[in-house]
Amino acid sequence: MGTLKIGLALWSLGPTATEDELKKRLNTAREIGVKSVQPWCVDNGPKDICVLDPDRCVGTKRREMRDLIRSYGLEISGFCAQLTGQHEPGQEWPGSAFHDPRGLKERIEKTKKTLELAADFGAPIVTTHPGAIPSDTSAQRYRTLLESCSAITKHAEAVGGIFCIETGQEPADVLRRFIEDIGSDSLKVNYDPANMLSRGVVEGVQTLAPWIVHTHAKDHNPKTGKATVGEGLVPWNAYIAALKSIDYRGWYALEDETGKDVVASLMHGRQFLEKY
Repeated sequence: MGTLKIGLALWSLGPTATEDELKKRLNTAREIGVKSVQPWCVDNGPKDICVLDPDRCVGTKRREMRDLIRSYGLEISGFCAQLTGQHEPGQEWPGSAFHDPRGLKERIEKTKKTLELAADFGAPIVTTHPGAIPSDTSAQRYRTLLESCSAITKHAEAVGGIFCIETGQEPADVLRRFIEDIGSDSLKVNYDPANMLSRGVVEGVQTLAPWIVHTHAKDHNPKTGKATVGEGLVPWNAYIAALKSIDYRGWYALEDETGKDVVASLMHGRQFLEKY
């Protein structure tokens, strides 16, 4: 048995539109054998709602939901608040989350609310992809992303939250410079090794070391299309050694959004990580 803290990105198991759905996902997470969950916490539109959206989970409901999760013997590693802007043909998901002016104010305010919710739950981390950060710091896209994330991070400072940018949409050095430009202890990184396969998994850890506070455990097998940890291209030995070398002691949240034998995949991933 290893020493890693193994959790689960709860949305891997499906939506949590209602409390009953949340209970079902939590029960499955417990059966998989993880020790924590990272729930989704925003609506994805009027037909794809989330019971933990901060405009729905309010007042004493937050304490009730926190206690419900704990009743399954699970900690909360953080939350995911992935919002998307307008779709841009030919651009990678999630597109223009924090640089497209259309609906931008609303997305910023919603993200601020998720940080308040996370702090109320005693699990202050909120992760998201803000949209690809360009290398050109003079580009309008860069400036808008900087202004948007600065506003969110300033709110995180005020409420005791931690706003985490997930890796993968830009090279690690570009993300590092962006974080340094904002210059806040409340802006951190959620590291996803599968997202960094084309950019350098181990090199990314070394570049972003001071800011990594949460990770997703996901793989990529180009032949099967599966994300099962230990069955793809992620160099797990070198990757975990790199994280240990920077004294990372946070969660490894298993994630599998493929819809392919997900429970079995997550259980295999948990067993694989337990050897480290």
